[in-house]
Amino acid sequence: MYISSLLLLLATLAVARPTTTKNNVVHRAPIPDGSFITPTTPTSTPKPTPSRRPHGHAVIKNNCDFSIYLWSVGTAVQAEKTLLPNDVYSEIFREEKSTGGIAIKISTDVDGLYTSAPQMIFAYNLSNVAQGKVWYDLSDVFGDPFEGYPVSLTPAEPQINWADAIRVAPSAANRALNLLRTVQYTHPPNCPCHGNPAHHHHHKTPALLNHVKRHLATPIDRSREKEYAFEMAASSIRFGPGATKEVGMDFANMGAKRVCIVTDSNVVKLDAMKQAVEGLTREGIEFTVFDKVRIEPKDSSVREAIDFVKPYKPDAFLAVGGGSVIDTAKLMNLYNAYPEADFLDFVNAPLGKGLPVDKPLLPLVAVPTTAGTGSETTGTAIFDLVSKKAKTGIAHRNLKPTLGICDPINTRTMPSAVHASSGLDVLCHSLESWTAIPYNERTPRPTNPINRPAYQGANPISDIFSLQALRSTAQFLPRAVRDPDYHEAQSNMLLAATLAGVGFGNAGVHLCHGLSYGISSQNPGYKHAGYDVDHPIIPHGVSVAVTAPAVFRFTAASNPDRHLAAAEAFGVDISNVKRESAGEVLGNAIAEFLVKLGDQPRGLKDLGYKASDVDGLVEGTLPQKRVLMLAPNLSEELQAEKGELRKLLEESLDY
Repeated sequence: MYISSLLLLLATLAVARPTTTKNNVVHRAPIPDGSFITPTTPTSTPKPTPSRRPHGHAVIKNNCDFSIYLWSVGTAVQAEKTLLPNDVYSEIFREEKSTGGIAIKISTDVDGLYTSAPQMIFAYNLSNVAQGKVWYDLSDVFGDPFEGYPVSLTPAEPQINWADAIRVAPSAANRALNLLRTVQYTHPPNCPCHGNPAHHHHHKTPALLNHVKRHLATPIDRSREKEYAFEMAASSIRFGPGATKEVGMDFANMGAKRVCIVTDSNVVKLDAMKQAVEGLTREGIEFTVFDKVRIEPKDSSVREAIDFVKPYKPDAFLAVGGGSVIDTAKLMNLYNAYPEADFLDFVNAPLGKGLPVDKPLLPLVAVPTTAGTGSETTGTAIFDLVSKKAKTGIAHRNLKPTLGICDPINTRTMPSAVHASSGLDVLCHSLESWTAIPYNERTPRPTNPINRPAYQGANPISDIFSLQALRSTAQFLPRAVRDPDYHEAQSNMLLAATLAGVGFGNAGVHLCHGLSYGISSQNPGYKHAGYDVDHPIIPHGVSVAVTAPAVFRFTAASNPDRHLAAAEAFGVDISNVKRESAGEVLGNAIAEFLVKLGDQPRGLKDLGYKASDVDGLVEGTLPQKRVLMLAPNLSEELQAEKGELRKLLEESLDY
């Protein structure tokens, strides 16, 4: 009934105004039975011959400055084919008698067949039934996301005719008529008794549209459909002082014979590494050691690690160290399993292709020696992509370690500065995952569960881990920094890091981390005190915390109650605080916490940044779509988003 009313309304709108002509040519549109719908023309204008131009192979060139993705029905195009800027793809000319035609979909969204509107769709029918050999350009019906960045199709064979879709003047009446035709000729209405002459109750649907009708022409914008489910994934965790000595037995139980140990030049000298080596030796397991992991990895250091492991051909990995070590081990494991892959194949879009990891990797056991990243629980690995001046990474559940051995004894060797910066990472993991958009507000809904992202938005299970991690960090981090011999505080911080890892590993992070990637990768020369490295370094925890006061003032309006609960975790009495003051209260609580922690930069200026650097930091933040999509209150429109990010960075110059 509703569809019938809609069609009647649209038909009324469609005839409300006369159709216009351009240069005395009436633009005609193909319909599925192979005829053309010709608008009424003035009697003085002769009826023109429909404009057709030769066409054949689909030679598709991506002239955009971003990647596009191809899907198709009944064609040789492989599923989810990526075209990088200036890439060209040629669709082979061939008849598909079984289907009557071929449809090619081009989109800006990698997440699936149904989730990428607006889109351009090209279809061609190569059968001799009804239409003959005709190409259809349906982009006018579905909208063209590439306006200003044309995606070209090149004609190749003269025996194939080209037929533009509904190319008429863009009046309200014509737009209504376009929608009417789309509904009428491409899918059955809810009531099969009304309005659709192509429905099977009336007569057979033409071959091409029968094959692709729901795939090709549904007016539902799948990219705006919200998520309805969330998943929980985390590594198995063993927590307890002295647990490191069990690692050799773990590999023996797995049947491992040849282990690659990954560490860095500092940890290789520590007791944690000694315990790991002794455990493997006791079990008679062969191993090799890669100890050249760079703290805050760059793509070059990751490539070096990958080149090291490929000829060794291990059957398991052991990572002993902080987040940089564990992340590097994850990437070694990944590219060891895909030896022919290009480095950017799995890197998060838009900087890389963002391909899914579609097979299991080798066992990886992670033994963290810092209490911060929670990398032992997650499928995320982060590094600097130097050529893009941006921090990025790879995120997929298959990257997560098989087992994380959290031994509080291993964190006792951390310098006070490392305790502080690692703990600030825990702080922001918990705050951001607690305040991320709810999972059921995230778009697009995945068309296949394999495409559901690891970072899904706040959800009831992650909330439990994130809030407890925040409370523990507020309570124990200052004590762990002030007193290196206070082992209870250190143990609780390691547990908080693991809890936060489970929380953010499934809910995600947002603005603090999104902004941090540009801050750390564009380092103007700052070297944080307490880090024994030979290069400038802004520790990850420092880079995320420096914008936190401004970020949570900005996000508070999205959910004042959650922001007040976070402020309460810092010891703020919120009993008389108004909800509209939540952002200011939480921002002030975070700033006070950072000041009392000591030896922390009081804003970006202390890191060496100037106001003139802000635009560059904005550009370094924009590629972080994976986390920015979870940010409350952030605009989707690009210029508005840039303005909001610029304001956050300006407010973070000092606090």
